[in-house]
Amino acid sequence: MGIDPGVANTGFGVVRVAGSRMTAIDGGTVEIPSDIPAEQRLLRIHDSICELIEWHEPHSLALESIYFGRNVRSAIGVGQARGVVMLAAASRDIPCFDYTPQAVKLAVCGTGGAAKDQVKHMVGVLLSLPVEPPSDHAADALAVAVCHASHARAEQAAEAAVAG
Repeated sequence: MGIDPGVANTGFGVVRVAGSRMTAIDGGTVEIPSDIPAEQRLLRIHDSICELIEWHEPHSLALESIYFGRNVRSAIGVGQARGVVMLAAASRDIPCFDYTPQAVKLAVCGTGGAAKDQVKHMVGVLLSLPVEPPSDHAADALAVAVCHASHARAEQAAEAAVAG
């Protein structure tokens, strides 16, 4: 399961890996109204992620790491959203993994400087989606899931080579 955390919009994406093939199982955005208190927004994110975890039973959860840029206030909100997502995963003993936006773009598009529309397009191509993901948040979350699945496969191959 991949997560693009945010206080107003948290993207989620679930992929299944079978051999060298990845398939999208689910993806979307948890949208939280801006007119409710911050603690209630975080509770809704937590509860939504708990429901998704219960429904999909992922083996792992990958998150896009915080990009600070210029807006520290935004980064703090993303950090809070990441915290409640990680709590939801930890409460079910699901390991969490972190990927920078550049690593996700590199895994999906072949370049760490890819634009949002490139990521959205390549997620659709890599997962053989009939249409592109419904939002940038869902596309980013699916991209994080693809990135993690690619890294996990590479690690498994390396472990097998060392063991064999």
